Amino acid sequence: MSRVVHFEIHADDPQRAVTFYHDIFDWQINKWEGTEDYWLITTGPATEPGIDGAILQRRGPINGDSVIAYVCTIDVPSVDEAIAKITSYGGTIALPKMAIPQVGWVAYAKDTEGNIFGVMQSDHSAM
Repeated sequence: MSRVVHFEIHADDPQRAVTFYHDIFDWQINKWEGTEDYWLITTGPATEPGIDGAILQRRGPINGDSVIAYVCTIDVPSVDEAIAKITSYGGTIALPKMAIPQVGWVAYAKDTEGNIFGVMQSDHSAM
């Protein structure tokens, strides 16, 4: 079985995307030395479940000819708090908070670059 081991966020303005994701999720993001436009993302300690990724310069216009996004879902303590932070940092909500019965709460947002991502709060009582 194949697993997701890395993600990439394609951005028109990578530095703006770096600020957005760092300020909302406290990810550690550093430019990869020797590259012109690739920032490595560490989402948490290697001892915890999760994957790391990168932000890079989008390689074309958003017109169907370039990568727009790969949707990844991010574990958060509170979907409501995440929505508030996302919108305060210039993101928008694509699909509002909804229950995944007996799993938790999820919402989908667009970042400052137009990429869609999910935020999910575990809650086995969600209905």
